[in-house]
Amino acid sequence: MPTQSDFDSWSAGQSYEHYMGRWSRMVAKEFLIWLEPKKSADWLEIGCGTGALTSAILQGYEPNSILATDASESFVNHARETIDDTRASFKQATAQNLPVEDGSLDIVTSALVLNFVPDRREGLIEMQRVLRPGGILSFYVWDYPGGGIGFIDAFWKAAASLDPKASELDEGARFPFCTAKGLGQLCSDAGLADAEIAPIEIVTEFPDFEAFWHPFTLGAGPAPGYCMSLSDEHRKALKARLVEKLDQGGPVRLTARAWAMKSVKGG
Repeated sequence: MPTQSDFDSWSAGQSYEHYMGRWSRMVAKEFLIWLEPKKSADWLEIGCGTGALTSAILQGYEPNSILATDASESFVNHARETIDDTRASFKQATAQNLPVEDGSLDIVTSALVLNFVPDRREGLIEMQRVLRPGGILSFYVWDYPGGGIGFIDAFWKAAASLDPKASELDEGARFPFCTAKGLGQLCSDAGLADAEIAPIEIVTEFPDFEAFWHPFTLGAGPAPGYCMSLSDEHRKALKARLVEKLDQGGPVRLTARAWAMKSVKGG
């Protein structure tokens, strides 16, 4: 059986757009409303992906500058090619080694990626390093343990009903810290004593079941990667199981929930 990390490749920017991009853009807008960032700020984004949060910041919050980074060269190139704004720059970098001077930024943020950072505590400490006094450190992650992304949760439950080992790949089992309590402890361990944590919710709506199913056949991300690793027969059985659960002959609507955090740097 494939390992947990085998399907964590997010290098296929266009496939990711079909799978998660539209929902990433929706939650990015809600996150920024909650964050209430000041205008004319210097930003750093960690794990920019295809640029959902980057674009939302540029469109609605008048940044002075934003450096968007990602560990994936493919994602950095995709974001650079699709975002044409002189205020934005893009670099390949990891959360634990940011290409930024100490105390040089107003806002450091990260969208839906902290759970994939190998050393999350060190990543949060590094983010604090580059903030100016009074600057804001923020991030949000999906509430995987709480079934936070309804359509992915439904996929893994159906997959596990046919293949019990599939439950080992479920992000809910892999990222148990993605709860309010778990994130609070992580922030405390990283020296963020005043972390404010809140839920952000959106509704994911697919026009019909086929629109729900198609992104799982594109291979980008854990669930699609697992789906396309199956034999044709097993994949058809999985699709049929999901049809039983979700296909009502109309739109498929499911809730998606993320946990958001913000903390102001003292000094």
